[in-house]
Amino acid sequence: MSGLLDLVREDLRDFTGYKSARSESLQGGVWLNANESAWANPADAKATSRRYPDPQPAALRSALAGLYGCEESQLLIGRGSDEAIDLLVRALCNPGRDAVIVTPPVFGMYAVCARLQDAPVIEVPLRDGADGFVADLDAVAAMAVESNAKLVFLCSPSNPAGSAIPLAEIERLAERIEGKALLVVDEAYGEFSDLPSATTLQARQPNIAVLRTLSKAHALAAARIGVVIADAALIEVLRRCQAPYPVPTPCAELALAGLSPEALAETEKRVALIRSERARLQAALAGLPEVRHVYPSQGNYVLARFRDAESAFRSLLAAGVVVRDQRAAPQLGDALRITVGSPEQNDRVISALRRIEAAA
Repeated sequence: MSGLLDLVREDLRDFTGYKSARSESLQGGVWLNANESAWANPADAKATSRRYPDPQPAALRSALAGLYGCEESQLLIGRGSDEAIDLLVRALCNPGRDAVIVTPPVFGMYAVCARLQDAPVIEVPLRDGADGFVADLDAVAAMAVESNAKLVFLCSPSNPAGSAIPLAEIERLAERIEGKALLVVDEAYGEFSDLPSATTLQARQPNIAVLRTLSKAHALAAARIGVVIADAALIEVLRRCQAPYPVPTPCAELALAGLSPEALAETEKRVALIRSERARLQAALAGLPEVRHVYPSQGNYVLARFRDAESAFRSLLAAGVVVRDQRAAPQLGDALRITVGSPEQNDRVISALRRIEAAA
């Protein structure tokens, strides 16, 4: 897909990266090629950590490809979505020249990675309307062309706004910027959404890359397992830019166990419960006098505006409940983001906020 690879930095198109000991297909019974210890650490009960890990664990890669409905060649495993974001920016953006487009209020790592690469950050703010926060994709397309952007990041469902972007709109945007920029759709909260994945568009629009993670719905945040799904040629470029051993063996083993049929069945039940609890929490918040507005959400969180966000934040803290203060984010000077917890945890949120009214 030469047109897509034209988006890669010129100096990295033939970059071979670091060839680690584990990248060579060699067989043997005595491994003395990586300067590893001949003995396991006394604390290593499974005696597996003295060896460097497989850079892309085969069993895990296969399981993730099955989970997300893509070919293994289209998928790169990394340290959460954060590493995928960083790799995309570094591989595509020439410092000081190639811009990155973001749609605030949105996940902050897109801009952080861009600034670390000295890539100009172009903001096209979400529009706050009757249907909640929505992306102005016409403005995004126009700005991508005008600013010579190499990357356009869309978060769907959007964090913290909660809104999701219909696939038809994503496809139209990808068509408009084809040959000019890569459209990256961050689906960290995709399991909680009513909409299908943008991976279903990639056969027609190879300039779409999709980010997924096991941190949210699969409850494996500490394992730091995320993936980027894209055209196989682009995945190969990103792999050459990646650190030699990005997936620790204990994390890969935990992730693989977490993708067993039994674990996936339990995850599906929990996702259904969170979606049900999300609706209950939204309804309860909407009925509180202290809440000015509750936004629709396709994620595992609820964004709400408060008459006195400081009072609400402190009341929740006094009840032992920590939520995300969004008041420093653009357009969100009176807003808090509340993760949807267990029914008991959500009850504590509601009770704490009701106490504000009682104390007034």
